[in-house]
Amino acid sequence: MKKLVFLLLATFSISMVAQEKLTEGVMASKMTMSSPNEEVNAQLSMVGDINIITYFKEDKTRSETNNPMSGESVTIIDAKAKKMLTLMNNPMLGKKYMATEIEDDADTSGIEVSKGDETKTILGYECQEYNVTMNAEGTTVTMDLFTTEQIVASSEQTAKFGDDFKGFPLLMTMKMSQQGMDLTMTYEITDIKKEAVSDDKFDMTPPEGYEKMEGM
Repeated sequence: MKKLVFLLLATFSISMVAQEKLTEGVMASKMTMSSPNEEVNAQLSMVGDINIITYFKEDKTRSETNNPMSGESVTIIDAKAKKMLTLMNNPMLGKKYMATEIEDDADTSGIEVSKGDETKTILGYECQEYNVTMNAEGTTVTMDLFTTEQIVASSEQTAKFGDDFKGFPLLMTMKMSQQGMDLTMTYEITDIKKEAVSDDKFDMTPPEGYEKMEGM
């Protein structure tokens, strides 16, 4: 009986920790790409998994990627200031940056968002399913996402989905077809840590040595 009570208390404690809103910490995630087209899949396999580290604190996020094929990329979002800075260190393009403003009235035409019927628990966080369809330049993209409202952070991928979309995505599957080629991208959070993050991570000043990308 004592053992059963202990297990119930332990389970309740874990649940309480998971349901506490997280406003500061670090997340690890990975993105994989695949295609039923053998030629395309061979090219994607050369890229491999794309690993992403995301730092978040209140209204700010910083996502870092590093891949041998595509190089290094950093995206910093300040949701309160409505600003986004993207840094790219690409083997072909060199060091470039883009500084953009986040529009409140962003164009959501061609984007349909609906709440799904499924829920699932990911890394201890209860997640709600959302289904999104986007049409752009003749290409239809469908997305199946599982989001949690217990993590307070901005997501570059979902910034234009409007008020019908709630939460931060912990799992996202995106499918598209372009010029007869099918492509599937899967983005998933693999680890979440609650820890202090330095304000320096969210500095919106382009580092020395980076040139502004033309037309941006």
